[in-house]
Parts: sequence; C-alpha cells; structure tokens
Amino acid sequence: ENLPPPGDNDVKVQVRACALSWIDTKLLSEIKLEKELLPVGREISGVVLEVGRKVTFFQPEDEVVGILPLDSEESGVCEVILVHEHYLVRKPEKVCWVEAAGTVRDGVRAYTALHYLSQVSPGKTVLVMDGASPSGTIAIQLAQHRGAKVISTAYSLEDKQYLERLRPPVARVIDVSSGKIDVAESCLEETGGLGVDIVLDAGVKLYSAEDESTSKPQLLPHKHEIITLLGVGGHWITTEKNLQLDPPDCHSLFLKGATVSFLNDEIWNLSNVQQGKYLYILLMIPILEDIMEKLSSSVFRPQLDEPIPFYEAKVSMEIVQKNQARKRQVIQF
Repeated sequence: ENLPPPGDNDVKVQVRACALSWIDTKLLSEIKLEKELLPVGREISGVVLEVGRKVTFFQPEDEVVGILPLDSEESGVCEVILVHEHYLVRKPEKVCWVEAAGTVRDGVRAYTALHYLSQVSPGKTVLVMDGASPSGTIAIQLAQHRGAKVISTAYSLEDKQYLERLRPPVARVIDVSSGKIDVAESCLEETGGLGVDIVLDAGVKLYSAEDESTSKPQLLPHKHEIITLLGVGGHWITTEKNLQLDPPDCHSLFLKGATVSFLNDEIWNLSNVQQGKYLYILLMIPILEDIMEKLSSSVFRPQLDEPIPFYEAKVSMEIVQKNQARKRQVIQF
C-alpha cells in the first residue's frame, strides 16, 4: 500500500505468481540479516507497471521473472513490488506465470551444482539424490540435457514411479525407501565398478547412529557410501553444511583425486554489495535467461503443486518451512 515511485534503477512489478521457499534463519543470523519479521517469497513473476529513469532493460507491459536479493525488505507475496532491474529477466511468452516463478530457484541451484561446481558434460555419470524433489527434478533434466547419464534415488514408491516416467528416462532409479538397498553397490554395478563422476546429495548421515526422530535421515546415505561410489576425479556436491570428514575419509578422496564442493543456494548474494551486484549481472542474469529458455523449450519440466490462492499463503508457507512439501508451492494472484 502507498508504494513510492520507483527509484532510478527500480522496476515496479505487478506480481502474478510467487514461489514459497524455505527460509534459512540460521544463515540470516550468521550474516546479521535476521529480523523479527522476515519477508516471505523471493521468486516472482509479473508484469512491469513502471520503471525508474535510469532503467535500461525493461519498459511498462514487459513480462518478467526474477529472484529478490537475500537482504530484500520486500515480500514477493504482494500485489505490487519494487525490484532493482538487475534482479529481473524477461519471461518468455510461452511460459506461464506459475512455472516461471516455480522453476527459477531450482534452476539456479542446478546450474550452480552442475555447471559452476562440477562442469557436467557428455559421457559423465551423475547421481542425483532424491531426484523426485523439485530441485532434484531440474538437476536431472539439466544433466540429461548436457549429455550425462543420470542415476537417482527415490524415497518412496510414488517417487520411484515419478522418476521412472521421466523422459528421457533416468538410467537407474534406486529405491531406498526400505532402508535395505546399498546405494554404493547399486552405483558401482551400474557403472561397471568405475564409480560415478558427479554426486549431488540431498543431505548425508554423518554418524553410524541413526536418528530415530524422523524417517528421512534413516534413508540418507552415509558419507562413507558416497566416498565409496565416487569415481576417479569425481566431484561430490554436498548440501550438508556441517559435513565432517575424518582423516581416513580425506585419504580415500585423495587416492581418487576427488573433490568436495558445498552447494549454497545463496552464494550469489553473500559477497559484499558491489561485488555481489557485479556477480549477479555477470553470471546470474545469463543463468536466469537460460533457465527461462529451457523452460520455454520444455527441457525443464518442473515438479509443481497446484497453484495456491493468496488466502492459503500462510498455511502453505508453514508447510514449506517445516520441510513437509514434496512439490514446489507457488502462490498465484
């Protein structure tokens, strides 16, 4: 309400869809951005209403999509929002509002993991853990588009059936829902004993003792399994921020010439203000444009839930924050 006129480089956008993503309050606290009230919803798509006098990329009536910065004071769950032009790209006409907002974050995550951290290429074998998740689905599709052979794990029969229906098909789906399947053994069998070139995990067990409080940690592979299934010169891309490697683990990685990289969704936003903006313009804008192009050409087919009306946003966000949503949640205006 009572939104001020756009600043020199601001774009006033009428929001048509906003995806809900989990908020890492611990990360915000560590970088001194934690507040009593946090804006919800950062992935948006919409129509440009007005532009600032120095804006060069957009004009009124343009259809756009983008990700609000980590320190944004604005919530994407608004009818109208002011956004710096550098955080937006044009939305292809063929792509609907919900798909645009619902794919952009998972696309950035996949590009960060498979392009910048590991350079996926034809002939490589990629293991995507929890491939039926929204981010896992896009990672599988990007790896396949780059010519890689993909193996994936499934946490339930429904996930297994979903992965088996993907086209092009996944080379192998490993159903770990029983807790009895050895992921390392399955991957080595699939690769003729050579191991996989790239592993994109969805969390790992750090200790032998199993967490009895929830079922999912029991389904995660142990870090030793991942090290075992890695091939020579392999890349392990981990989402486990507290990964602890003991000397024997490091020695095994050393013998294979393997690397471990940490996948941080917010890496483009965590450098200082000037460098961060430079990185965003130089790297992120081409990534966002490429994600939209692949969405338009059906290379990316996202795992989305039914569009959510605005009045259900609060309930949906509570589900997202508890990590209970298996499909990407998108608010449609």
